Amino acid sequence: MARPELLERYRALPLPTTSDEPWRFTDLKGFDPDAFGAEGGGTTPEASMLDIDVAGVAVVTESGIEIERAPEGIIFAPLDEHHERLGQLVGHDEKFAAHNAALWQHGLLVVIPKGMKLEQPLYVRIANTAPKSSLFFRLLVVAEEGSSATLIEEYTSASPELEGYSNAVAELFVEQAAKLEYVSLQNLSRETWHFATHHARVERDAELDWVAGGFGSKRGKTRIQNDLAGPGATSRVTGAYFADGDQHLDYDTFQEHIAPNTTSDFAFKGALRDEATAVWRGMIRVEKDAQKTNAYQENRNLMLSKQAHADSIPGLEILANDVRCTHGATLGQVDREQLFYLMARGLSRAEAERLIVRGFFQDILDRIELEPVRETLGEALEARIPQA
Repeated sequence: MARPELLERYRALPLPTTSDEPWRFTDLKGFDPDAFGAEGGGTTPEASMLDIDVAGVAVVTESGIEIERAPEGIIFAPLDEHHERLGQLVGHDEKFAAHNAALWQHGLLVVIPKGMKLEQPLYVRIANTAPKSSLFFRLLVVAEEGSSATLIEEYTSASPELEGYSNAVAELFVEQAAKLEYVSLQNLSRETWHFATHHARVERDAELDWVAGGFGSKRGKTRIQNDLAGPGATSRVTGAYFADGDQHLDYDTFQEHIAPNTTSDFAFKGALRDEATAVWRGMIRVEKDAQKTNAYQENRNLMLSKQAHADSIPGLEILANDVRCTHGATLGQVDREQLFYLMARGLSRAEAERLIVRGFFQDILDRIELEPVRETLGEALEARIPQA
């Protein structure tokens, strides 16, 4: 479909409201995606959450994409809008996906050739730089048969007060016996609306290890879908988020088991303080031919104030009869006895809360293979507790 047709498709789709089931707990009142311009020109933030040696670096802003470093032997380059795989996983049937399909300009194509093992990660920074601007990012990754690579993407803003609109789409193809580690960190300003759709297809005996970190943004929704399309395919998604003030984070996850003998493991944990809110909606779907499926999903939330609120909605849709599918969701306040015990031994309330938060997230952090990512997330979570 041509860009003008895609734009008409976007305009024809209504903005979601709380009467739409997937948006029941996320109110977009006051948000007009067309009120944000496409012009950049601001300053790209220099600081990254991560301190890590990387093999390739790309920086994306409203003004364009710059490949600062690319390793030999792979494709790490601007994405061509006519690429044959573009749009195979994420189409234009949803309002924000349609907006991305119509208006994205600066995308990244990553192809890891058959059998190649990339030792150092690839890194892309997606930065909103100008006030009241919109940034549409598109990522297409192909890990060919038997290859192995790590890709880290980081969403950031030029300043903490910057008002913006971020719209991202990622399509990940993990081919037979390949392994892809995909780290997506969202640390946008508190005045940026963020909408993202990430969709992966995992083939026979392939492995996808996914880390999602959510710290910034004002409001929006992040969709994460994994299709276990080949026998022996495995996906593991680890999510950690922290919201405070009046932030609202919304995660919508989907585990689609298509082939037999596939495994998925989704674990999300969040901490909320002040008047922050969060939503997690998870669905496991097992197709009728996906026998011997092993699927798990969980969402745990820690409330650090009485005003914070979280909604967890797990779901199962099982069409096969020889499967193992489980899920769990919990919501709880800080344990007063733990807090009293730590403060009785000389810690301030903030120090005690930081220890409790670290303990709450520890099992999630332990799932992350890359040590710099594991440490960065741990430090970022602790840093959200005020010093006093």
